[in-house]
Amino acid sequence: MERVNQTFFLSHGSPTLSIDDTLEARQFFKSWTHKVLPHKPKSILVISAHWDTKFPSVNAVLRNSTIHDFYGFPDPMYKLKYEAPGAIELGKRVKELLMGQGGMKRVDEDTKRGLDHGAWVPLMLMYPEADIPICQLSVQSNQSGSYHYNMGKALAPLKDEGVLIIGSGSATHNLRKLDFNITNGSSVPWALEFDHWLRDSLLQGRYGDVNEWADKAPNAKTAHPSPEHLYPLHVAMGAAGDDNAKAEQIHTSWQLGTLSYSSYSFTSSL
Repeated sequence: MERVNQTFFLSHGSPTLSIDDTLEARQFFKSWTHKVLPHKPKSILVISAHWDTKFPSVNAVLRNSTIHDFYGFPDPMYKLKYEAPGAIELGKRVKELLMGQGGMKRVDEDTKRGLDHGAWVPLMLMYPEADIPICQLSVQSNQSGSYHYNMGKALAPLKDEGVLIIGSGSATHNLRKLDFNITNGSSVPWALEFDHWLRDSLLQGRYGDVNEWADKAPNAKTAHPSPEHLYPLHVAMGAAGDDNAKAEQIHTSWQLGTLSYSSYSFTSSL
């Protein structure tokens, strides 16, 4: 089995990514296998901002259902389906790693949950055949960036087992600040400042600062009033398995002035 050398953080933006061809980010996700990762992984582990639990949880299903966990959007979006196979054995392996190397006392298995839109919307564009087994892992918004970074470090061995590890969240996420008067591609100053701080911190390898983002970043609480959309980044950073991993920005674009699609890869130097 071929090793997956990189882990990824993807900003999944708005659910309209699923249907809106005018979004730059949609074209980025659709070009995934041509421009980013030509090798087909054995399975995929997705850490999504839209599954937030008190304790880490993995979904353990034979086939993933499609969760339409968004409201007030165009009807065609609710008809979309992405029913990729489940990855029950991967879920068990995740649990083993988190409770072993990760030192966690409890990891739950959910035998009913499918894929939320943080997982299936980007994956539908990246792997439209829906033929790769997928397992989801939840975030814990009551915990810290360092907690999620260490969670990722425990999961690093999965790369050697052919697993693609994706954190799916958003580089900025304040839905109360969306500006419907701004055309796609433009951004407001506070959001751009946070986005640039995050980019520079990652590219300079200042992962400690990113773990302490709430204290270190400009406009932190405006960019992320709650942390669940940033924590998948910390898992992807940690899962590179190397405190000196090299970060690369693989995409950036904007929607509605404040929603950044900045996305990153992490490659271990080991």
